[in-house]
Amino acid sequence: MSELDHVVLATPDLAGTVETVGRLLGVKPVAGGAHTGRGTRNYLLGLGNGAYLEIIGPDPEQPEPELPRPFGIDELSEARLAGWLVRVENIDAAVARARSAGYDPGDASDLSRTTPDGRILRWRLTFPAPSTGTQVVPALIDWGDTDHPANELPEVPLRELEIVHPHPEPVTAQLRALGVDFAVRAGNRPALIARIGADEPVVLL
Repeated sequence: MSELDHVVLATPDLAGTVETVGRLLGVKPVAGGAHTGRGTRNYLLGLGNGAYLEIIGPDPEQPEPELPRPFGIDELSEARLAGWLVRVENIDAAVARARSAGYDPGDASDLSRTTPDGRILRWRLTFPAPSTGTQVVPALIDWGDTDHPANELPEVPLRELEIVHPHPEPVTAQLRALGVDFAVRAGNRPALIARIGADEPVVLL
């Protein structure tokens, strides 16, 4: 089965959201790096079990990108859990398996970012269909030989990640095609809800 890799908190105000998350959780997110050409940068916080929270927003040091920023960032008025990714090995084979099971996650693309200390991290991932809404079906990511970012992050435990959708059955079928065993709760709109923290969990949605 695929494993949770990271949960994406997209924001129009990166500095403000990083400050708020750090204050609520009592642990300061760590600078991840810039996504050159995409107009974004991120901060990271470990969630335990090899997963992490990615806070992603506009990078003021980059020019406006030619394409819209990912996760509907350009349309946001406040921070929102916008998507999540599951970790696989041999992403091309994982894509083929999903397609044979009735769900097309899209082709894998090569991406990279430069860390604050100058290292270049490379990975491959699938891009879900463009959307300004929450992406409740995860993308696939394959880190290959790159050291996983969660290995060197401060951590707060992820207590629960909940998926909500008005039509749970087709979403559940898509998750199964990706090798993801996750319950989907019925709700009035697509949403992700994360409860993070040891004693009194903070809710992000």
